[in-house]
Amino acid sequence: MKTSIFLSMLFMLCSNLLMGNGYKNSGWHIYTESKENYNGVTLANGRIGIVTDQKIFNTKEIVINGVYDKEFEGGVSQMLQGIIFTNLELHIDGEKVTNENISNWSQDLNMKEASITTSFSFKNKANINYTILAMRNLPYAAMVILNVEPLKDIKLEVFNHMGIPEELKEAKTNFNILKDGEIEMPIFQTTAKSRFKKHELAASNVFLFDDEKPEYKVYNMSGNRPMIGFSKILKKQNKFRCALVGAECTSGDFNDPKSESERFAIYALRQNIDDLLNQHKKLWAKIWENDIIIEGDMESQRDVRMALYSLFSFSRKNTRLSISPMGLSSHKGYNGHIFWDSEIWMYPPLLAFDQDIAKTLLDYRFDRLEKAKEKAANYGFKGAMFPWESDDTGEEATPTWALTGTFEQHITADVGIAFWNYFLTTGDKTWLKLTGFPVLKEVADFWISRVRENEDGTFSIINVVGADEFAPNVDDNAFTNGSVKVVLKYATKAAQELEIVPNEQWMKVSDNIKFHYFANGVMKEHANYKGEIIKQADVNLLTYPLAITTKEDLVRKELNYYEPKISKECPAMAHAVLSVINARLGYAKEAFRLFKQGYVPNRRPPFGVLSESANSNNPYFATGAGGMLQAVLFGFGGLRITENGIVQENPCLPKEWKKLTIKGIGINNEIFVVE
Repeated sequence: MKTSIFLSMLFMLCSNLLMGNGYKNSGWHIYTESKENYNGVTLANGRIGIVTDQKIFNTKEIVINGVYDKEFEGGVSQMLQGIIFTNLELHIDGEKVTNENISNWSQDLNMKEASITTSFSFKNKANINYTILAMRNLPYAAMVILNVEPLKDIKLEVFNHMGIPEELKEAKTNFNILKDGEIEMPIFQTTAKSRFKKHELAASNVFLFDDEKPEYKVYNMSGNRPMIGFSKILKKQNKFRCALVGAECTSGDFNDPKSESERFAIYALRQNIDDLLNQHKKLWAKIWENDIIIEGDMESQRDVRMALYSLFSFSRKNTRLSISPMGLSSHKGYNGHIFWDSEIWMYPPLLAFDQDIAKTLLDYRFDRLEKAKEKAANYGFKGAMFPWESDDTGEEATPTWALTGTFEQHITADVGIAFWNYFLTTGDKTWLKLTGFPVLKEVADFWISRVRENEDGTFSIINVVGADEFAPNVDDNAFTNGSVKVVLKYATKAAQELEIVPNEQWMKVSDNIKFHYFANGVMKEHANYKGEIIKQADVNLLTYPLAITTKEDLVRKELNYYEPKISKECPAMAHAVLSVINARLGYAKEAFRLFKQGYVPNRRPPFGVLSESANSNNPYFATGAGGMLQAVLFGFGGLRITENGIVQENPCLPKEWKKLTIKGIGINNEIFVVE
């Protein structure tokens, strides 16, 4: 027995050492053997997100994209936490396998294949690993692939139960064997209702096997939890593999979520494990034709890939959904609402790489245009007034105590800017006519009714919250006025592209909107700004992305003035924009410092998921990933969104990098290289 234990431990140690050394040199894998300060990573496919846990076979939560119920009575909407259908439980020779009786635990995040594999040894009896993936080929489904290598003859029992979050109500679990002629389809299913019964949820599970299917049994375990399972005698070194496939549907997406979840499960049941897995891998291989390759700095390579992986995971084309600040890593993070984070921070990298995904973020806004027009009218304005926090309804979803919901109105300009940049990138004039211009027109009309004309012929926007939320209810906020100046110009250009006569007021306001300055020429953040600490970049956004402030000496002055003013509690993207600006000025050293400062303090172990700020712990902050990627693409990479599409101008490579390759840019999937 001692010899067997020793050999097992030696085998696992050697495997882990080899795996760890290989992964340390790979830009595709993040490998850990530590559970200390564990922050889970999300496996997602644009529809569902599965958040990992360090406890074996446990899922922290499943997040359902774009479907909401109230967070509490009297509260605002919150994205749904789903039924947790990915729970396995193993017994070997009658003993439950737990964190307390295993050894050699490790996890490997494979970003290339969008999966995570957990490996461990159970005493001297078996080496076990399981892989979780949110299936790209089945957007409402996930798969857990279990591998068991017996080190001696063992009795293996495998169970699955449904986890029911406390917020879900009226949960019912059942096991049915459906039949079509001689074909039997065993389905384990749980149905429930959301917290205030706005939505119905249904999750269905099936097991897949490589060879002969064992007989299912239904068990009532501790806590009266129904479980299904099977048992199998495994001979020494006779490896065993099976897979659990689950699908979760809600009434937010389907009229009959119960039946639809069963259909997905049945579809999977009539496939084999490798076919389903290979379909998933093939789709991710297609996604990764869009990539950023950094040579000479493996840390930056992994961090950038993690950011790309996260944005690709949290989105998919043709869903007409956008991305919340926390993506699909949490249903509670900002309640899953949609902010300016989508259009200003996450959208530009997606637009550069995948115009189909970028378009679906815009579809989300277009579908809610009528609600935005209603909001504008309700506040006495013309055009469309988009909510600061948006959910499935398109109405304002910000908690009423937050001034941002009423006064952070630059979101309406941000939406219009994103629409124009899609046209610049694609040149799709039909889209501009049917979708882009209708939004830009309503956005422009809103701002014409919102501004106030001064005696000197300039225009002011009073009583707003700007990008710097530390300064509420100010007049002539720099970023708000700057974004309005730009979007009114874009609306005019869009009209001209379509040979429509633009409203002459659009350019009159754009040309005469008011900004305030210190004596040395530095722009004030707002009319009464006196040098206070700020939450994040505001004035500097007029250099990038708005391209209003362009004279190098002034750009440099404003960088030097405002960087020290940024709070230590700033969100991750604050320094990213400063990095872009420095790179465009050719200051590679400063740009790289700010690039790292923008996210390294926010990384959380063991996978480097990003928190919103250096002092918070709410990963994954997808907005920060968007800022980080903009620093690489539009800073170091020199990319520009222009009337000629996406072009490269004056790239700037930090000395820490030997070469930067950006693949799959724009409608022609161009490759840009900096070395």
